[in-house]
Amino acid sequence: MSREHLRPVLQPSMSFDWIIGSDEAGAAHRLAQETSWALLDRVRRGTDPAVVDRVVGLASGEGLHDIAELWAGQSAHSLAGVLWRLYLLRRVVDADPEAAADLFRRGSEVSVTIDPIVAGAQEPVTPLSIVALCDTILRGAFVGDLGAALERAASYCRVMALGAADLADARDAHDDAHAGELTTRALRYSTLSQELHAGARRWRDGTLA
Repeated sequence: MSREHLRPVLQPSMSFDWIIGSDEAGAAHRLAQETSWALLDRVRRGTDPAVVDRVVGLASGEGLHDIAELWAGQSAHSLAGVLWRLYLLRRVVDADPEAAADLFRRGSEVSVTIDPIVAGAQEPVTPLSIVALCDTILRGAFVGDLGAALERAASYCRVMALGAADLADARDAHDDAHAGELTTRALRYSTLSQELHAGARRWRDGTLA
């Protein structure tokens, strides 16, 4: 692990509820730090595959709401922030795997980089293989090299950005509104790729908060 994380402080539920809604400066940030580092440490210290499955499965279950409340507002300079972004990628695919697979295929076709290879989707790219890819990336963040998982996720986002931009061009002459939505999506994927790449660098140099 890149740095010593804060030992989580067990608190009664009333205290927990107060912190989540608190106006106290830094309270939510400290809780996000503690929970993200504690979760990563818990999974890495154990060898129970069922624990890993439960942690990864949060992306498609109701538990994601709890994670969102804790981590969604954290920056990509933090562990909570980058883990949230990985969970978000998985949830987006879960919402519409066919559309995600289409964007990845398009992005791979127009890419002139090794990003499709780094991302590593199984060929042929199908909705199931995209779901499996995002699961693998998320799993790798907890049981493998977090830096490598973040770089892989960054490559995935760059391919998805290219796919969204390519589809936006194709839709432009027929549906301006849809083309605009796809352009916005491409920009969001591009931003995510930059944030995840920066997160990988911070993990490796020990500056991820």
